[in-house]
Amino acid sequence: MSNQLNSDRYGDMFTRLDAANEGAFVPFVMLGDPDIATSLEILKALAEGGADALELGIPYSDPIADGPTIQQASIRALSHKIHPRDCFEVIRQFREIYPDTPIGLLLYSNLVIKPGLEKFYNDAANVGVDSILIADVPLREADRFIDIATQTGVKQILIAPPNASDKTLAEIGKKSQGYTYLLGRAGVTGAETAATIPASELIAKLTQYKVAPPLLGFGISKPEQVKEAISAGAAGAISGSATVNIIAENLSQPEVMLSKLRDFVSAMKQATKK
Repeated sequence: MSNQLNSDRYGDMFTRLDAANEGAFVPFVMLGDPDIATSLEILKALAEGGADALELGIPYSDPIADGPTIQQASIRALSHKIHPRDCFEVIRQFREIYPDTPIGLLLYSNLVIKPGLEKFYNDAANVGVDSILIADVPLREADRFIDIATQTGVKQILIAPPNASDKTLAEIGKKSQGYTYLLGRAGVTGAETAATIPASELIAKLTQYKVAPPLLGFGISKPEQVKEAISAGAAGAISGSATVNIIAENLSQPEVMLSKLRDFVSAMKQATKK
């Protein structure tokens, strides 16, 4: 059922962006927030705004790495009894309309371990998920996830923290696929605390260790931060809390919400052009 093993949507995306001299802009939203029907419309709005790829959360009751904005998104979705299989259904429907947009999941290990690694990765691959990043699995524990990912054709995304040692970076270089999630700063997610764009030294080091293209995440909420990240040598930027804030602020006016999401993505994408 899955044609995942022979598709490399991230590779194709980076090739296309390099040729156009652009970086990637990747918005993050929580699947099922505020409800299933609106969730699909939100993904479509992000793609229409010009998102190069999507990073999607699956609601979880104890999101330790997330700041208040993304925690609230989880709570809103869970209040509608959203289950991971509902999230996969939204992805499947989106994938039918957008066959080429890379889709990444950013979630917690419990959601993957509970149904069993093999089942979760296969289900994800079957609806067209390209990558999985597990927020609470450190590099030293990543091997069993990487093994299943490789078998199912899903790319296991690894995190490069701002204070990573050379040894860690070399390890990430060996094991990373798709892209590398480069932390803009330590701590929990949130647009409230801006990213301190890591010096180009770190990005130069990542290049030296041949890691998958680094996308800068955490605290990216303005076009100038996207520009800065790309000038520092990142392959692009991921924005989560700022995107989720637009949803939270316009819950009573879905049309306004979708239009603001399109405008936000469009402005952030504009900033990726070198």
